[in-house]
Amino acid sequence: MNNPKHVRKPGSAWNPDAQSIVKDARNALQSPQRRLLGKRILTLGGLMLLSGCDLTNDKSVNTMLRRVSSFNDDAQALLFDPRKLAPTYPESTITRPFPFNAYYDIDQVPAVDAHSYRLELGGLVNGKRIWTLDELHALPQESQVTRHICIEGWSAIGKWGGVRFADFLLRAGADTTAKYVALHCADNYWTSIDMPTALHPQTLLTLTYDGDTLPAKYGFPMKLRIPTKLGYKNPKHIVAITVTNTFPGGYWENQGYNWFGGS
Repeated sequence: MNNPKHVRKPGSAWNPDAQSIVKDARNALQSPQRRLLGKRILTLGGLMLLSGCDLTNDKSVNTMLRRVSSFNDDAQALLFDPRKLAPTYPESTITRPFPFNAYYDIDQVPAVDAHSYRLELGGLVNGKRIWTLDELHALPQESQVTRHICIEGWSAIGKWGGVRFADFLLRAGADTTAKYVALHCADNYWTSIDMPTALHPQTLLTLTYDGDTLPAKYGFPMKLRIPTKLGYKNPKHIVAITVTNTFPGGYWENQGYNWFGGS
């Protein structure tokens, strides 16, 4: 989870020419041959210039930013390959100490009691809806050494261990044809991801860090580690998971950041 410093404000103006350009760009991206080119040239500045967006009008700029953000989400979802793995690294490259990062200071990290903790599942789930930490630790575990990429421009390599999220969702009887998975946290943070990302083989319901119980500063009792996403899509201190077809948004996403958040 990251701490973006600047939040875009809402607006209402929208140039109809820009809407047409974005629509055409979406259609162009349907062609595999054009996807790489699209990634290179469809920049925010380029779309603004092409659309005639008034750079001196705050409402026009903010509306354009929201539209481009939505377009970016669609484009990233189109380009996302659920079979492609993020790079992994040797343990010798682990960043020590791994940075703490949140939208609050480290002395405000929530204290979650391991004995009374319960993970609650809601929404489109037909199986077990309440899980204890002991039950989660009893599931098959695996680990990964992957790079955390922050939207603020820094990155760090860490070793995370836990339950493959796809396996957990299947064991819990979640409807994996649903569109979204929302994650709610003890620190009042929340975010949501698309189902293909939830089912990605490297998306991990993390219970340990570097071979030990996950420290509070890194998200005890669990965080969702998604190496294919930016840091703010990796929530900590998870207490509830909801499987849904209704768009859930997120803490930073509702303030203007890209929802897809691919790294």
